[in-house]
Amino acid sequence: MEEFVLVADDDPAMRRLVQTVVEAEGFIAATAIDGKEAYGVLKSGANIVLAVVDVLMPYIEGTELVKFMQADERFKDIPVIMMTGDRSAKLTGRVFSAGAIAFLPKPFTNAQLRATIQSLVAK
Repeated sequence: MEEFVLVADDDPAMRRLVQTVVEAEGFIAATAIDGKEAYGVLKSGANIVLAVVDVLMPYIEGTELVKFMQADERFKDIPVIMMTGDRSAKLTGRVFSAGAIAFLPKPFTNAQLRATIQSLVAK
């Protein structure tokens, strides 16, 4: 069965960067430009094995998306990597309290993202 990684970020350059790393790891990237579209991808029935989500996005913020995922039996076991350029301690706390497993402050390297993906999902 094909394995998808949800990639949600409103920044097109960041979305492409994450998509490139995800696909190099052997997954199919299911991209979304905001939290609302990301939720639609989740509900599409695709075999999502990981989500890489920006914290600050239009419509539904990343932390809210993760809370929705945690509250839904279909999505609660999907590991989530959250990323943001905002490095405030308060935001970092919100990321983990929402249910994210990993946090990557932007900018991060391809190697950092690859290592985080590999630590959360075996391919």
